[in-house]
Amino acid sequence: MHAGLLVLLAAIARPVASQQIWDIWQTTWDRQKLFTSLAPSTSINFGARGSAASADIVVTETTAFQTINGFGGSLTDSSALTLNNLKTKNSANYWSVLGHLFSVADGADAAGLSYLRVPIGASDFSAKVYSLDDSSGDTSFSKFNINNSPAYLFSVIKDILTINPALKVHIVPWSPPGWMKTTGTMNGGTIQSGFVSAYPTYLLKAVQGFQNMGIKIYAVSVQNEPENSNPTYPTCTMTPAVEGQIGAALRTLLNNNGLSGVKLVGYEHNWNDAGAYPVTLMQDDGGSYDGVAFHCYAGDVSNQNQFHNAFPSKNIYFTECSGTYGSDWWSDIKWYMDNLWIGSLENYAGVGLMFNIALDGQGLPTLPGTNSCGSGCRPIVTVNSDGSFSYNQEFYALAQASKAIIPKDAGGPWGRRIGVSVQGSLNWSLRVGAYSTKRLSSSDFNRYALVVMNWNDNSAASWNPQPVTATIEFRGQQATYTFPVGVTTLWWFAAPNAQGLVIGPTGPTVQTVPLTNSTEAPEPKLGRNETHLTPSSDNDAPRVMNSTVAATNSTTNQTSAVTTTRIH
Repeated sequence: MHAGLLVLLAAIARPVASQQIWDIWQTTWDRQKLFTSLAPSTSINFGARGSAASADIVVTETTAFQTINGFGGSLTDSSALTLNNLKTKNSANYWSVLGHLFSVADGADAAGLSYLRVPIGASDFSAKVYSLDDSSGDTSFSKFNINNSPAYLFSVIKDILTINPALKVHIVPWSPPGWMKTTGTMNGGTIQSGFVSAYPTYLLKAVQGFQNMGIKIYAVSVQNEPENSNPTYPTCTMTPAVEGQIGAALRTLLNNNGLSGVKLVGYEHNWNDAGAYPVTLMQDDGGSYDGVAFHCYAGDVSNQNQFHNAFPSKNIYFTECSGTYGSDWWSDIKWYMDNLWIGSLENYAGVGLMFNIALDGQGLPTLPGTNSCGSGCRPIVTVNSDGSFSYNQEFYALAQASKAIIPKDAGGPWGRRIGVSVQGSLNWSLRVGAYSTKRLSSSDFNRYALVVMNWNDNSAASWNPQPVTATIEFRGQQATYTFPVGVTTLWWFAAPNAQGLVIGPTGPTVQTVPLTNSTEAPEPKLGRNETHLTPSSDNDAPRVMNSTVAATNSTTNQTSAVTTTRIH
C-alpha cells in the first residue's frame, strides 16, 4: 500500500517537475562560447504564468508541421580525401573530428550530423573527371564499376557509420557519363535523347553499387542542378520532361529490384525557380518522387513555399549552400540561421545540408580547371596539412540546429517542427524554431526544444549587442531565460499532450523582422559559380551579380564592406 502510494505520487508530480530546462547549448557572437554545453547555475523551471517579458516565446505544441530528418553536408571526393589524409597524418584528430561532427549519442559533445550527400562520379570537387562507366556505348552498363570512385570515399563513409549507424546517405550525379552527352564530356551540355531510356539503369547500378559496398542508400536524386551548364566541371541540363521520364523509369527499376524504400528526389537547384521547374516536374511525374531539393545560390528561401503550396504532400530537402572566404563570422551565422536552419525549416524543408564537409584552408582541392568556387568554397571543417583542424561558422550554425532534432533514444523518432511565435515589443530581436521529439516508450516524456537566435546587435546603426530576457510559454506555464546575442538551443521534457496534434496550415509560420532594429544579416559570399540556363532562354550568357553590403566585424566592432559576386 505504501509503495503503491509512492508510485502514484511520483506519477502525479512528474509532469510538473520535468518541465524544467535541462540542457542548453550556445554559440555567442563574440565566440566566447562555441557550441558550448551549459549547466544552468540555478534551476530554470516552468511555473505559474506571470507577466510576459518584452520578448515572449509562445510554444503551440498542438500545431505540428514536418519531421526534420537530419542535418549534414556533402562528402565530395575532395572532402573524403581531406579527411582520409587527416586519418593518415593524425588518427586521433581524425576520429575526434568525426565524433564531434556525427555522434548522436545522448549527451555527447557533438553536432549529431546525420545526413550525407555524396556525388555519383566526379563533381567540381574531384581529382579528375570520371563516371562509373566510361566505356562508350555500354548501354547495358556491363562495365559499370563502383570502384571508379576513390577507395577513400567508401572508407570514410564506413568510418562515419561506425560513429552514427543511423546516418542517411543521399547520392546524386553531377552528370551522366560523357559518352551519353551532347558535348561528349561530363562538363557542360545535356544528355542525348537516344540515351534517356538507358540512363535510369546507370542510376540503379549506382544505388546497388553503394549498397554492395555496405552503404545503405536513403535517397537518390536524378540530377544535380539541372538548369546549370558549366563547361569547367561536370554539369548537365535537363528539362522537367526529361528528368521526369528518367525518374519514372528509375522508380520502377528501384521497386523491381527490392529498393522500394529508396527515396527519389527531383530538381536539386536554386530557390528562384521553385514555382516553375519542380512544380512542372511533379505535375508530369510526381508519383515517382518523394519530393524536391533546393540550393541557396539564387532566389529567396520563401520561394520554397511556392512549391509547398502546389504540392503540400511532397517533401522538401535543402541540400546545398556554401560560403566563401573573407566574409564576417557573425554575419554568416545570422544569415544561415535566418535563411537556412530556422528559415528553410519554416518553409517546410525536412533536411538541411551545407556543401563540403571538409577541405583545406583555401577551399582545396578542387577539380583542375574548374571555376565553380572562384574565391574558394569554405567547408564545415578546415583540415590543415599538418594534421590540425578548425571548425567554421557553417559547423556552429548546423550544430545548434541539429542538436534540437536528433533522436533522444537510439533508433528513436526524429524531431518535428511545432508551432511557435514571439510576441511583445522586442519580438523582432529573436528568431525561433520549436521542435518536439517523441520517445520509443510511450511512458517516457517527449523532448521539447527551441533554437533561438538573438540578433539584437544594433542600436541607432551602431554596434551594440544586447541580451534579451524572454519568457517562454508552454502549456499555460512560464519560464524565463536571458538570451545573449548569438544562438541558443535549449530543451525540456514533458508528458505527451493528451490533446493530440493539429496538422499545421499550408503556409509557414514566419516571423517578420524589421531590420531597422537589428543589424541585417548580409547575404554571405556564396560560393558556387553557375551558368544558369532558364527554361525560357537556354542560351543566355552568365549573369554576374555584384552587391556591396555592410558587414560588422564581430571581433573589432568595426564595419567593413563585403562584395558578393555570384555567377548563376
